[in-house]
Amino acid sequence: MRKHGKVFNEASKQVERGKAYEFKEGIELIKKLKGPKFDETVELSVNLGVDTKQTDQNVRATVVLPYGLGKQVKVLVFTKNEKEALDVGADYAGSEELVNKILGGWIDFDTVIATPDLMGMVSKLGKILGPKKLMPNPKLGTVTFDVVRAVKEAKAGKVEIKNDKGGVVHLAIGKKSFPEDRLTENFNAIMEKLKSIKPSTSKGQFLKNAYISTTMGPGVKVEISRYR
Repeated sequence: MRKHGKVFNEASKQVERGKAYEFKEGIELIKKLKGPKFDETVELSVNLGVDTKQTDQNVRATVVLPYGLGKQVKVLVFTKNEKEALDVGADYAGSEELVNKILGGWIDFDTVIATPDLMGMVSKLGKILGPKKLMPNPKLGTVTFDVVRAVKEAKAGKVEIKNDKGGVVHLAIGKKSFPEDRLTENFNAIMEKLKSIKPSTSKGQFLKNAYISTTMGPGVKVEISRYR
């Protein structure tokens, strides 16, 4: 069993076990809990009613958070039109020279976008980008000729929704310092997206329960019946 420190244990005592807090109440609670000095990330975990052994029940999608994640996202674009990508905010743009740089160990970026005509070249990076969940994917809108839109979405706070082997989706929804209304809108955007992508083969209750927490804090169960 994982051992927690004194601060975590003291914070846990303030969370009522088994209670599903209204989101506003839950946010107010985790904001007032004592934690580390840095600005913690607020995290959301949603348990889904899916059988992950059935490939058609696994969920994978993206959503643009209205207020982002509170951090600067470094975007790299594999494209022949470097100027277009850089003009709309990409941090790095290019083709073969970037592939070689990454093969050499460089990985100072958070999101990778590629135009379809360069995916043959980018595929060489599968063993490097794949494990870090950075490989461009057409299903996630990161393999596209519409570089302008892709870069703008990435910079605005586009996040990936993907369940783990246990059928749980883990996502960041912002920083502890965010105003409550911003965290609420980010939360709503994720829940509405989840509601819209329920697999047709998933039977019974799809959105089972949800918990919010800070990076170093205890989980707080939040009410989600309105999204079912």
